[in-house]
Amino acid sequence: MIDMNKINTEVSFVVRTTDFCGHDLTEMHNAIPNLVTLIDHKHDAMENFLAAMNYSDGPIVHLEDDIILCDDFYNRVMEAIAQYPDTVIQFFSMRKDDLTKGTRFVPGSTFSMNQCFYLPAGIGPRIAEFWKTSSRQEEAGAPYDLLMADFFKSNKMKYLIWVPNLVDHKVCCSRIDSRRSSKRQSLTFKK
Repeated sequence: MIDMNKINTEVSFVVRTTDFCGHDLTEMHNAIPNLVTLIDHKHDAMENFLAAMNYSDGPIVHLEDDIILCDDFYNRVMEAIAQYPDTVIQFFSMRKDDLTKGTRFVPGSTFSMNQCFYLPAGIGPRIAEFWKTSSRQEEAGAPYDLLMADFFKSNKMKYLIWVPNLVDHKVCCSRIDSRRSSKRQSLTFKK
């Protein structure tokens, strides 16, 4: 039997945002107890991502500020974590297989999109350390999802795509790279 009270007190939640045109986080703070906001004051998304990776060595849910939460998000995400506490879980995806295959494990090298994901204890700081020797340091656009894919591949890790997705991406222009499509939405999200 899983002790939900124990899991609830151990899992941290952190949202990354910017003081430059950041999104309103009121709904997110109302839905998630003890949500911590990490604000990018330098317009350096990668630096803010690395700060989030180093925020806690414990189990943690990472969120971006440009998402929509499903109803009862907190309880639903905690139930998923209770089932898979030692697994990286991706709560946002745009893959067609989501519609036909549902929740499933996939190779870590395919990790993409950082809207909302869970990392078990100890993984975040290891990803931040991995960045120090990453060949992606010269890439533009804060390639942190690609960094994570490289880390997972290097460590032969799989991750779980959770379906239906528990968050969706707002239709909005990326503050990191305005050339990115604003139409990056989940195929399975239901409010």
